[in-house]
Amino acid sequence: MFGYTLDDHVELRPLAIEHARAMFEITDRSRDRLRKWLPWVDAVTEVNDTVNYIKGAMKQAADNGGFSAGIWVREELAGTISFHEIDWNNRSVGIGYWLDQHFTGQGLMTSACRAFTDHALMRMGLNRVEIRCATANHRSRAIPERLGFVLEGVIREAEKLPQGYVNHAVYGMIQSEWKRMR
Repeated sequence: MFGYTLDDHVELRPLAIEHARAMFEITDRSRDRLRKWLPWVDAVTEVNDTVNYIKGAMKQAADNGGFSAGIWVREELAGTISFHEIDWNNRSVGIGYWLDQHFTGQGLMTSACRAFTDHALMRMGLNRVEIRCATANHRSRAIPERLGFVLEGVIREAEKLPQGYVNHAVYGMIQSEWKRMR
């Protein structure tokens, strides 16, 4: 099971049912900011919605299909990062992430994405990691750019959000590139 210490105060831990209340609270607290970029936010209206998400994430991890981790700062949940469905045939995976508004701008997500990318490419033996972000979400796009991911293109109207369809910038990192950058 994945667990990773980023520094003396920050740790990535697999999501568990006991994290549901804290996760719901940070979702609720950051709702106005998150709904602009994440389609699931308005469907999360009570703690049980978060419990169901975590149960699904735990099943996905048990089936070796991906996993989700909480980002913990001094024992406070700051956000999550996930491997979306792992494509074992093509040895690739996508990363998704979000942070509570109180923890943005501190480099936490860049560090978490670096750890997840390294884990995928160097420990799991995957060949490709992909990050997709709405083209107008400049803060999210800055993360793969800082890590040296390649902007591979834009998918038009890739996702429907409350304000309408958004285009996605697709960033990719392959194992041979990551090894050269380490």
